[in-house]
Amino acid sequence: MKSRSTATTLVAVERITQSILMLRGHKVMLDADLAAMYGVETKALLQAVKRNLDRFPKDFMLQLTTDEWAA
Repeated sequence: MKSRSTATTLVAVERITQSILMLRGHKVMLDADLAAMYGVETKALLQAVKRNLDRFPKDFMLQLTTDEWAA
């Protein structure tokens, strides 16, 4: 069995915790934060999710309103 690449980087728990926001009564993370943790561009992350929508629950993503984004 092959081991995972030594280039794999673990994300610090503190970084993940600081990226979690409360919005509409749910714990959420912004796409940009998730993309940064995975080391990809936000556009690439969103494309991957859209190509694999059947793998995610229906409430996996939400669109921020202008007011939510400003806050």
